[in-house]
Amino acid sequence: MLSFGGASPAPLAYSYSLLSLPPLKILNPNPSSNLLSPNCIPFSGAISSGPPPPVSTVLSKRKRYRKTCPGEAEGIAQEMRFVAMRLRNSQSSTDDDGGDLWQPSLDGFLKYLVDSKLVFDTVERIVDESADVSYAYFRKTGLERSSGLSKDLEWFSQQGPVIPEQSSPGIAYARYLEELAEKSGPSFLCHFYNIYFAHIAGGQVIGKQACEKLSVGKELEFHKWQGDVQELLKDAREKLNKLGEYWTRYEKNRCLREAAKSFKFSGQIVRLIIL
Repeated sequence: MLSFGGASPAPLAYSYSLLSLPPLKILNPNPSSNLLSPNCIPFSGAISSGPPPPVSTVLSKRKRYRKTCPGEAEGIAQEMRFVAMRLRNSQSSTDDDGGDLWQPSLDGFLKYLVDSKLVFDTVERIVDESADVSYAYFRKTGLERSSGLSKDLEWFSQQGPVIPEQSSPGIAYARYLEELAEKSGPSFLCHFYNIYFAHIAGGQVIGKQACEKLSVGKELEFHKWQGDVQELLKDAREKLNKLGEYWTRYEKNRCLREAAKSFKFSGQIVRLIIL
């Protein structure tokens, strides 16, 4: 808390008690002078001949309040939502993707599935094996995608296509997540939440459109959940908000700054579909 200059006001009772004190006796720097009242007490100390010291003016410091972040009152997940909205609006204002004119390739779609599996494998392994207590809250959320992706890739391999190796976008993101998880729990959990949220909110829509254009002929396990996916996501969001109550503002800001990186990495993997 900022400190204010000057002494705090005296209590009212103390102010009134000053009226009953005897008159102050002023020290007389010049005993030979007759200009002072009889109550003055001579002062025998040496007096400086220089100019009087400047009177320091005590200025009251105005208390500064931190500006509340959008969504802060509702929790860190809501703060991330506002950041995501700004990023999405910024991207959509400069993005000209041709609408429905995009055409996926089977090889690109398989690369997308392979790299997505690598990322989900990494996230779920970190959450399951890390000694960080905060990660334990997000084990077995029902949002896990790794198992479903394994089944999808096995099915595709049985149809004839060769399953490609992991590519640089997925490898780079997985490596980044592993390093981040060791450094900052709040920052890693930003990616955790956004990876699942992005897939539920838009990724599965893109995936289903790609399957339709490629005439896959089946719904992928990647796009299925046991139970209501919105309720599963809501449960993870509530846990994240509870955990965020114990984070400092600095930790929350670090978490929010990771949202742009999550969008960047995920976007690179999605674009594999049309390569």
